[in-house]
Amino acid sequence: MEKSFKVIAETGIHARPATLLVQAASKFDSEVHLQYKEKKVNLKSIMGVMSLGIGQGADITIIAEGSDEADALNTIEETLKREGLAE
Repeated sequence: MEKSFKVIAETGIHARPATLLVQAASKFDSEVHLQYKEKKVNLKSIMGVMSLGIGQGADITIIAEGSDEADALNTIEETLKREGLAE
């Protein structure tokens, strides 16, 4: 399963939001990835997420694969929206 979002936060996805996303993804057994441009990183890796340098206006895709992929995707979407990171 995958879902795309547009980053709306002025600061993009920097340290604090990246940490929140990693924590959300880490609750699930499924593999969860974040894709930005041509790069795809494990969303459970803070260093991976930070390495992308995602700024405001970026188009990102969250990809979840596994037994609880729907729950993982919904939780990450809620986190993105609640924190005002993406829509």
